[in-house]
Amino acid sequence: MTKLRLENVRHQFVAKAAADALHAVGPASFSLSDGEFLTIVGPSGCGKSTLLRLVAGLITLRDGHITFDGELVTGPSPGRGMVFQQPALFPWLTVERNIAFGARFRSLSRAQAFDVTAELISAVGLEGFETFYPSALSGGMQQRAALARTLAGGPDLLLLDEPFGALDQQTRAKMQVWLAGLLAERGISALLVTHDIEEAVFLSDRVLVMSNRPGRILKEIDIDLPRPRAARIRTDAGFVAVKAEIGAALESESGDETTAETSSR
Repeated sequence: MTKLRLENVRHQFVAKAAADALHAVGPASFSLSDGEFLTIVGPSGCGKSTLLRLVAGLITLRDGHITFDGELVTGPSPGRGMVFQQPALFPWLTVERNIAFGARFRSLSRAQAFDVTAELISAVGLEGFETFYPSALSGGMQQRAALARTLAGGPDLLLLDEPFGALDQQTRAKMQVWLAGLLAERGISALLVTHDIEEAVFLSDRVLVMSNRPGRILKEIDIDLPRPRAARIRTDAGFVAVKAEIGAALESESGDETTAETSSR
């Protein structure tokens, strides 16, 4: 069943002078199925994050159509939860209160909201840190709290904008394993944008490669690797082959600069 559909989506950022308008994305068309993990990779500045914000309803769509569960996207919705590269937690709220804040979008009683918050704290492995403030947490713990806050809103689709980009390589790898397991357990669909090819292959059912700006979909690659995926799959021949295929598509579009950036991660 189709969860999300984009049809001929195109976006320009308007400048003071009409001639200076920036054509950022499109036309771009693709769909995402219920329970699927779809990732978009592409050169820097190709419009990946713009596309994600259009899906989130944070940017008004003027050309094309985006539908979520068959309904046109006209603005933000708890059903489409967004997670950014920086955790963006409220520094004056504890972990518990930050996560509980996400539940305000749902028609829950106080007792139900408390239960949801407690369950998510356990799910993201932050038991014992309920009363801590964000400044006392590591980067990985902050991002887990931010993910839990988004999940508290009850989304059917998680929109992920480089959520692990600010983390060190070891923490990033652990977070990828954790996220894959959590979403599979809850049956939540996901749309990720990332520069990290290895991350894209490890997490995804499919990967879309975007062109230089204005971003268009150049190639669609199915990730036919078994789940659940353990860290050791990164050295599997099939994994390495898919990673090389994506890298080649990016290299042909963007040249050596993108190749160096993505292969270094």
